[in-house]
Formats: sequence, C-alpha cells, structure tokens
Amino acid sequence: MSATSPETTGKIPFTFQGETYSTWYKVVGDLKSGGRPLVTLHGGPGFSHHYMLPHAQFVSRLNIPVVFYDQIGIGESSHPEKGKGEEKKSFWTMEVFMDELENLLKYLGIEGDFDLLGHSWGAFLAVHYASNRVPKGLKRLILADGTCSMQLWTKGTDALRLRLPEDVQKVLKEHEEKGTTDSKEYHDAMEVWFAKHICTANPLPELLAKSFGAMGEDPTVYSAMIGASEVCCTGTLKTWSCIDQLHNISAPTLLLNAPESEAQDVNQWPMFHKIPRVKWVQFAKSTHLAQFEEPERYLEVVGEFLEA
Repeated sequence: MSATSPETTGKIPFTFQGETYSTWYKVVGDLKSGGRPLVTLHGGPGFSHHYMLPHAQFVSRLNIPVVFYDQIGIGESSHPEKGKGEEKKSFWTMEVFMDELENLLKYLGIEGDFDLLGHSWGAFLAVHYASNRVPKGLKRLILADGTCSMQLWTKGTDALRLRLPEDVQKVLKEHEEKGTTDSKEYHDAMEVWFAKHICTANPLPELLAKSFGAMGEDPTVYSAMIGASEVCCTGTLKTWSCIDQLHNISAPTLLLNAPESEAQDVNQWPMFHKIPRVKWVQFAKSTHLAQFEEPERYLEVVGEFLEA
C-alpha cells in the first residue's frame, strides 16, 4: 500500500426488507483519477475486509482506486437483529449481499464502470451477482478460490478429507454426526484442515488474523450460511448453485485456485467451460490464500489481467 495514496472511509445507509442498516467502506486511491476502480469482496461469509488489504498495492502498481468494505453482519457494518432470530434463514441469502453491493456501487458513483474481485465466499457472491444481475458496468471479473455450486464445493472437500490422517477424519465425522461441531475436539481437527488447505503461512499474517478475529466476535453470518464448518455445510448455502446462469457473464473472467486449495478444480470446471471469456491460473505453491503464500506472483497475475 502506498504511503501517499489517499484513503477515504465512511458508512453508507443500506435499506433491506424495510430496515435501514449501514455498510462500512474504505476507498484507497482517488475514484476521480480516471482509473477503473477495483471492488473487492471478502470471504467467510463472516470475515472482515482486513485480509483483502494487500490488494491496495494496485493503487500504486496500476494507478487505480481499490474499494474495500465489510459486508452486512460483519466488522464495522451493521449486525442486524433480524439476522439473529427466527428470520435468519430468510435474511441471510444472496439477495441481501447483492443488494448491498449494488447500493455501494451506486453510492460511490462507479456502477457504470468497475472491476470486481471476490475471494472464497466473496467469489461465490461475485459469480452469482455477475450471472444473475448481469451488471452492465462490470468490465472484469476475478474469482479467486471460489465455486459456482455448494454441491461441487462439498464434492471437492470430501475428496480432500480422505487425505487427512485417519484420526482427524474420525473426529470430524463423529462430531458432524452427533451435531457437536462446536466442540474443542472438532475445532482442533479443523486446524489440521486449515494448515493443509487454507493457509500455509506461519505465523498467521496479521491481516488474516484480524479477519478471523472479526468472525470470532460475531459468527452469525457464517453459522447461518455455512453452518458447521468449511467441510460440512448445513446452512442456507447448502443447495446454492448458479451453474445454469454462468453463460450470462459477458465480462472477461479470471479464475484462480491452487492444487491444495479447499476450492478444488471440480469447482472451477463449470465456470471455465460456461463463462464465454475466461482464463484459469493456478498457484502451485499456495493453498487457499495466494495473496499471502505467493504474494508477488499473485499481484503479477491479477495485475496483468486488470491491465489487459
């Protein structure tokens, strides 16, 4: 991040289902500079924007502004009571996040010309938004370690689970069957998964730790949409798919993943075959977070795509 790059932060009013909330955002760089802004979508669902901040380096590298925000229910944005009660399953759907994104774009005045980069859950949201809302202003789409179908995500993670130590597999299975995935033993087993298929950087990067901390403070969104864990989806996303809408995406699209990422190749193939203009790049030395595991190559690959 350039020390001289201007930064603007604020909160945007956002109305959904008759209630008004607020979306916290940060713009690094100048939206009036003439460079097409890059809007970033963080993962989780339930992480904060912090771990996406390495993308601010594009301000100096490409002379473009970069937009970050905490999605509703997360970090500095509103944490709706409606999302915590009996209505939570009908509240936490793709609709609330797509509406929030559109509201942000319009507020910043960039809905007519922008690039979009989503990571993990952020890529789920990005591909669903691009294929269902088909925004005319979207010029380039980057889908990092995502999927277009939760069924495919589960297929990929099921295959990876078979490569875990047998005792870890046993712990995961037992607690999932008993409904005790909030136990320390299950969490410890998921730490093994994390080290193999989410991030190999040790110690944990500070920005990533901040995002984990935000989800720890309020796990509402993750619990509602994912449920038990990365490898056991029991939430509202369990049956989600946008495979049948992928052909609607007209923007040039970049797919990113790694052989050991929890976003396995099975998730990428439908997007690679059905999105009309698409490129797929893998990071051989990374798992799920190439921006920390292979930072220079990651910035080069994404930067070249944005400049092409």
